[in-house]
Amino acid sequence: MEKKDIEELRAKVACAAVLEKDGWKIDLKESTRRALKYRRGADIVIVIHDGRGWFDPLSSAKGDVFDLAEHLGARGFPEACDCVAALIGFVPTAPVWTQAPKPTPITSIAERWSRRTSPRPSSATWRYLAGERCIPDSVIAAAVAQGRLREGPQGSMWAAHDDHAGRIIGWEERGPRWRGFATNGTKELFRLGSIGALRICITEAAIDALSLAAIEVLRSDTLYVSTGGGWSPATDEAIRGLARRANVRLVAATDNNRQGDVYADRIRTIAAETPALFARSQPRAGDWNEDLKNLVARLEKELVPASA
Repeated sequence: MEKKDIEELRAKVACAAVLEKDGWKIDLKESTRRALKYRRGADIVIVIHDGRGWFDPLSSAKGDVFDLAEHLGARGFPEACDCVAALIGFVPTAPVWTQAPKPTPITSIAERWSRRTSPRPSSATWRYLAGERCIPDSVIAAAVAQGRLREGPQGSMWAAHDDHAGRIIGWEERGPRWRGFATNGTKELFRLGSIGALRICITEAAIDALSLAAIEVLRSDTLYVSTGGGWSPATDEAIRGLARRANVRLVAATDNNRQGDVYADRIRTIAAETPALFARSQPRAGDWNEDLKNLVARLEKELVPASA
């Protein structure tokens, strides 16, 4: 097959078409417009670049539509080309979003962050965190005092990611009906606690970092961080930077599932390549927010007086 034919196939067939035809289902709750998460059983593939690229968050596999065909079972490039060619004209199901696309920002990340107000008691974001997520007021107040949180649209939360110099470079967005990451922002780490802490608890989401901090009653020796559901080169280097300090312990506080185990292995590798010690801490449920909700429910049940 000539190069122009290959390029024509690449332009005509989206990665989503290959996945959907192979029986994969989109996980809309875990997707954003720029990153669509597809699942088949325990396997996951994230489609990016407007459907022209993909990666497997549980391994190092990634590439274009032909690489995806091989990843799913095609034996070699010629068979992958045949698989892709057979999908010309197949239109994958378009996700139905509950929120209109964001307009292209005309201001910088720093300006957009500074224009948002901090959550305050009884505000929509505070109610979301305290009510739906069961985060204690004391933990929310601590995150606000450290400049980690902002009020997002429609009661959502913005949780800051910053770089080694403390500059805001992006933020996680979570709300009752929305999840995503700052448009044109960069993922590195959300951080809550003392920057000089020697115990570093690494979670996958800012909500989980806040939840673990609540469960542990904000340990003063701990920095609670979140990778924002991804693992960028900047995230990897930021964790390595923390691990190079003397007497540091890296705690892989990632989710209780396969992806959490993959991230934990990456943290274990970083600890092995630096002076840091390593520990694994798993939630009993799927993630730390589920654990926190279960803990709050048990405590509330214990406080209900027994019937006479």
